[in-house]
Amino acid sequence: MRRNIRWAAVTIVAALIQTTWLDAIRFQGVLPDLILLLVVYFAIADGEERAMFTAVLGGIYQDVAGNYSLGHNVLCLAIVGYIVGRVSTRLIIENPAVKAGLVLLASIAHGVLFTFILYVQKPHISAVYTISASVVPGAFYTALLTPLVFLVLAWSFHRDDLLKRGAL
Repeated sequence: MRRNIRWAAVTIVAALIQTTWLDAIRFQGVLPDLILLLVVYFAIADGEERAMFTAVLGGIYQDVAGNYSLGHNVLCLAIVGYIVGRVSTRLIIENPAVKAGLVLLASIAHGVLFTFILYVQKPHISAVYTISASVVPGAFYTALLTPLVFLVLAWSFHRDDLLKRGAL
């Protein structure tokens, strides 16, 4: 029970940080996606169910704060969380480069899905420009934060497991 409350609190705090304070680290107009990092982390650490619950909680907040149709981010994040959860069981994910690569691919997939849905709703936008100017740089920026965010999340949620393995 305590772990679920901590998970919900971390997800809500990450969503708040992403929509308010993260503008301070904006680089060339792109921001890292903290909710996506949480979705990928929980997909790797706890499976696709926890990742999809994270996607719902964080995605709803992103949709409301970003003034999108309700469910836009939720759908994209839930699909990515499910796929990453299924794929991560077949990968050796101890290497930080593999985790960062998985975050990079997940971020690009999320951005392409998000842009596709946005393009269907508003056909006047340039989908190719959006993907090349915003999605790909944002995916690299998000992937750069992977080791730091995953370390903090592992310490806070899986401390006992890490102590048993001697990783901390």
